[in-house]
Amino acid sequence: MPKVSDAHLAARRRQILDAAAACFARDGFHRTSMQDIVRESGISAGLVYRYFAGKDDMIAAIVTEWHDQRQVFATGTVGERSAAYLDYLREVGRPETADRNRLGVQIWAEAVRNERIRDLSRRNVDDPRAAVAEALGSPDADALARVLIAIYQGLVLQTTWDETLDNEAYVRAVETVLTALAARP
Repeated sequence: MPKVSDAHLAARRRQILDAAAACFARDGFHRTSMQDIVRESGISAGLVYRYFAGKDDMIAAIVTEWHDQRQVFATGTVGERSAAYLDYLREVGRPETADRNRLGVQIWAEAVRNERIRDLSRRNVDDPRAAVAEALGSPDADALARVLIAIYQGLVLQTTWDETLDNEAYVRAVETVLTALAARP
């Protein structure tokens, strides 16, 4: 029997995670069954369980991927990081990110209940917070970094439940605040 390639295994894993994410965004973690994920993925239950022991493993994999893909504040000058942050906020308002926004809110809620998901989710807060604090280099840098993260989280939450939210006006207001902060002595 021929060996299955690493690319094939990665594609199957991706197919399962994409199906799980779609189900979780649509129905939440607790209303989504493994059978829902199997049906959405088009893969047999046995094969799904070969990749993941259950929903918690899928949620953890999604959160880990998000961390690995979202290093908005990792490098650059303060100005470059500010521009990247504003672009990150603009992305929240794009129609194609609606499912990801809903999934993000689900993950934050799950982090309150599930210590493993909380620990993984904290990386998505702690790492950018540390990068911003380092870039700012002021005594209140950590607190300011937390405020910027809260602005992002608040925008995601408000966008998820209020389709009339004016994302660009929100981003302009944040840009005004960032400009004022940059101008202070």
